[in-house]
Amino acid sequence: MGGHDLHPEQLSEAIYKACMAELDAPKPGNVHKFKSGHDMDWQQFEASAKAIAPILVQMDFSFGQRVLRAVEATRAVAGCNTNLGIILLAAPLAEAALRHKTGSLRRRVTAVLADFSKEDTEGVFKAIALASPGGLGAHPDHDVRNPATISLMDAMTLAAPKDSIAKQYCTGFADIVGYGSRRVRWAKRRWPTCPWAPALWSYLGFLGHMPDSHVERKYGSAPAEHIMRIGKRLDRALLRTTDPEKLLPALLSIDEDFKTQQINPGTSADMTVGSLLSANLMAMITPGKLE
Repeated sequence: MGGHDLHPEQLSEAIYKACMAELDAPKPGNVHKFKSGHDMDWQQFEASAKAIAPILVQMDFSFGQRVLRAVEATRAVAGCNTNLGIILLAAPLAEAALRHKTGSLRRRVTAVLADFSKEDTEGVFKAIALASPGGLGAHPDHDVRNPATISLMDAMTLAAPKDSIAKQYCTGFADIVGYGSRRVRWAKRRWPTCPWAPALWSYLGFLGHMPDSHVERKYGSAPAEHIMRIGKRLDRALLRTTDPEKLLPALLSIDEDFKTQQINPGTSADMTVGSLLSANLMAMITPGKLE
């Protein structure tokens, strides 16, 4: 597949738009424009998106440097970890689009994942330690707070059984470039008049079909499975309707329940941003074929 050259400014805008599209959707338990939660508001996420988008397309920096600088920029504007997962997903996608000129997006991402250096590993470890997400990066032998002694891919392989974002590094971003982006594209055709339907359809797909890593790390497998059952129910309800707006009362009611219980399916939201970005990149790489 031949490639259309993308400019860093185009890609920076695509990253920002993917972040904002995810915020526009009424995602139960997660921060969005309909309702804040978890001591955060959507403006912090918007500021974070503006901060990271131009950094992630600066190919003069190494992969690890871009990830670390993006996390540092987020803390400067938001004061907390709003988007580590988004950064870890968007960084390889950005590099795939800018540094690799031919092949499918999946093939380009695979090339990026095969080429990490020790410096990249150290940068990502420092970024994870700085973001301090609950439980992520802790390992008896290879903790991110210690100097890196293994490769980034080996570290992601160790983390993959308990972290869906690490799993993407081990599978060539299969869930993002495949499952998630297909949902985004399908939703655009199914509900063309509802701007937040693609993000919601992607989010509910992840919420209902795989345990949310953030929820599972914080509360354990039983609550994560309970959230999955709710996600599947909402997923079926959305599929049946021709007007997603009619589901708003139910979505916001469950959203309130989740937030009251301090349940934040943050990994599902991060995977949604990655899927939105992937779908956009596919359309940019092969215009007119994957709208």
